Parts: sequence; structure tokens; C-alpha cells
Amino acid sequence: MSTDRGVRVWLRRHGAEQIAHPGGTLYAHLCRVSERLAVLGCGSDVQAAGLTHAVYGTDGFDLALLNRADRGVLRDLVGAEAEKLVYLYGACDRSRSWRELAETGRVFDRFVGEVRTPSTAQLRSLVNLSIVNELDVIEHDPAVADRHGAYLRELFASWAPLASEQVIRDAQRVLRP
Repeated sequence: MSTDRGVRVWLRRHGAEQIAHPGGTLYAHLCRVSERLAVLGCGSDVQAAGLTHAVYGTDGFDLALLNRADRGVLRDLVGAEAEKLVYLYGACDRSRSWRELAETGRVFDRFVGEVRTPSTAQLRSLVNLSIVNELDVIEHDPAVADRHGAYLRELFASWAPLASEQVIRDAQRVLRP
């Protein structure tokens, strides 16, 4: 497993600094998400997943830095647990998973077309990462807050039993009506 610095070098080598994203570049976004997860008390695996969460592309950002067939590369960089979370985050079909996530605990995998049922710990990590990602986007693109703020407030409230208390408090602060 590489150090945080090694992962950042890898991201830059794979073009993350050249990809536009709200708040500057994808690289800057990935770094902010990881750092915010740390401040909010999330563990090192979740922080590492935050730093690499878009490597396979996501339902909201369809540009991959690494082919999913090469999952071992990311596993070597961030460790097995962080890589599993990155895969789950990237694979999550938001329209088919997010609204019912707190009730069902199931994630529809858009990559392979099947339903996954993560463990309670994985689900908490996925929810924390998802919330922190959206908060960073909102803070750097106010139009997203205008368009999706009410939906995200409602969604994150439904996820409160799954998420860490610190993450939910941060979401309430950022998404205050």
C-alpha cells in the first residue's frame, strides 16, 4: 500500500490535475474530499477512498482514470478495504440506490447490473463518502445547491442513521435552507 503522498503522485500522473471539476480540478476535489473526511473523524481507509473515489468514474462523473479490470493497481495503492469502497462508490447507480438506501441497505451496481448488499460498516463508509463528496461539489458550485439542495437535505436526513454524526452535522451546516 502506498502512502498518501504516493497516491497523490499517482493521481497527478494519471491526469487528475488536468481534468476540470467544480472548485478547479478533479485532483483538488479528491484532495479536499479526503481531507474533509479526516477532519470529520473518518478512518484512514475511508480517507484513502475519498482521495481516489472517482478513479473508476462515478454515476455523476463518467470519466475513469483506471479501468475496473485493473482493480489490483488501486488495491496496491490504497489497500483492499479502501479499493472496495472506491469500487462500490463508482458502481453505485444513484437513481436506483440512493432514495431507498437507508431502508434496504442495497446498492445497484451499474457496472455489472446486479444488486450488492454491503456490510453495515461498508454502508456507513459509502454514505459518509457520498455526503462529503456532494458537500464539496455544492460548496464549489452554488448552482448545484440551487438545483439539488432540497433533494440532498431530504436524502441526507434519511441517511442520518447510517452516517457518522459529524458528517450529518456538516451536511446540515452546509445545506441549511
